[in-house]
Amino acid sequence: MNPHLNQLQPYPFEKLRQLFADATPNPAFAPISLGIGEPKHPTPAFIKQAMADHLGGLASYPTTAGSDALRGTIAAWLERRYGLAKLDAGTQVLPVNGSREALFALAQTVIDPAGDALVLCPNPFYQIYEGATYLAGATPYFVNADPARNFAPDYDTVPADVWQRVRLLYLCTPGNPTGSVMTLADWKLLFDLSDKYGFVIAADECYSEIYFKPEAPLGSLQAASLLGRADYRNLIAFSSLSKRSNVPGMRSGFVAGDAAILKQFLLYRTYQGGAMSPTVQAASIAAWNDEQHVVENRAKYLDKFSRVTPMLQEVLDVELPDAGFYLWAGVDRYAGISDVDFARRLYAEYNVTVLPGSYLGREAHGSNPGRNRIRMALVAEADECLEAAARLVAFTRTL
Repeated sequence: MNPHLNQLQPYPFEKLRQLFADATPNPAFAPISLGIGEPKHPTPAFIKQAMADHLGGLASYPTTAGSDALRGTIAAWLERRYGLAKLDAGTQVLPVNGSREALFALAQTVIDPAGDALVLCPNPFYQIYEGATYLAGATPYFVNADPARNFAPDYDTVPADVWQRVRLLYLCTPGNPTGSVMTLADWKLLFDLSDKYGFVIAADECYSEIYFKPEAPLGSLQAASLLGRADYRNLIAFSSLSKRSNVPGMRSGFVAGDAAILKQFLLYRTYQGGAMSPTVQAASIAAWNDEQHVVENRAKYLDKFSRVTPMLQEVLDVELPDAGFYLWAGVDRYAGISDVDFARRLYAEYNVTVLPGSYLGREAHGSNPGRNRIRMALVAEADECLEAAARLVAFTRTL
C-alpha cells in the first residue's frame, strides 16, 4: 500500500460521527444540521432541463479537455466577472469535475516527490489540501489565521528557510471556514514571494459568488491582471458551480490561469481519467451563462445571515463574514467548555449539529487556531436556520 495513506487524518465529518456515536439527541427536537457545507437551495429548473435535453451525451466518451463550447463559456464568464482581458480558452481554461478533485490533482502534477517540498496551507483549512500534499510526497506547513485580520493567514510569520522549500501554496478566498477575502495588497505579497521562490499558487475560490457587500470579492486572476501579471504565471484559480448554482451533485467546475501549468495538468488528468460527461458539460454551459439565478441565490443567503447573525451575536463571538455561507463563531466566553464539548452537548440536548473548529485546524506553532470556535453552515432554508439559531441561543443560556 502507498505508505503516505498512513499520514492522512480522519475527515472532520468522520470525527463528528465518532463524537456523536454515544450521544442520543433529544427526541423533542427534529434534527437540524449546520455541520456540512452542502448547498440546500433548490437546483434551478433550467439547469435540470439542460441536463435532460442532452442525455444523448451519455453515449459518447468525453475528452479530458472538454468541449470548445464549455471552455469558451467559462472564459467569457471569467472575463465578465473579473473584468479580464480576453482569455485563451484553449490554453488558459480547463473544466474539472468539481474543485475538490482538481485541488487534489494539482499537487500530484506540480510537486517533485523526490524532493523535500513543502506545501503551505492555511490553518484552519479544507482538509483536501493536506491530503493532496501527503499523497504527493510533500510536507504541509500550516500558516495560522490571524484573528486581528479577520482570520486571514498571517504569511509574515513564515521564515525565509521555509519559503525556499515551498513548491505549492493553497489558499481559499473567500475562506472556509472564516469567510475572509484576500485584498490586493495580500495578493501582491504572495505574487512577489512566488516570483522570488518559484512556487505555484492554488487559489480555491468556490465561494466567490456568495457575498454580503455591494462589491464582489476580489479574485486571483483579477488581482493578477490589476498588478500587471496578465500571463497569470504560477497561478491557478479553482471555481465550481456547486455553491454558485446549487448543483453539488453535478460535480462541475474549472481551473484557469498559467497556460504552461495547465498543459501539464491536462496531461496528468488524461491519465487520471478526469473527463466531464458531455451531458454535464451542456448543463454547465447553461449555468455559467445565467446570472439571474446567482443573484437570487445570493439574496437568499443575505436574508438568512442578516437575520441569524444578530441572534447569535447575543450569545457567541461572531460577525457577518465577508463572503461564503459559514458563520465562524467563538465559544470561549463559556469557561470550561471546549468547542468539541459545545458541539456534543448542543447535539445531545437540542439536536443541532455544528462542526467543532478544532476539527478544521491543526496544532501548529503552539496553537490550533480553530480551537474554541465552531463552524455553522447556513445552507438550509431560512426557517430551518432560524430555528437552529433559536435552539442554539436557548442552549447557551444553560451554560
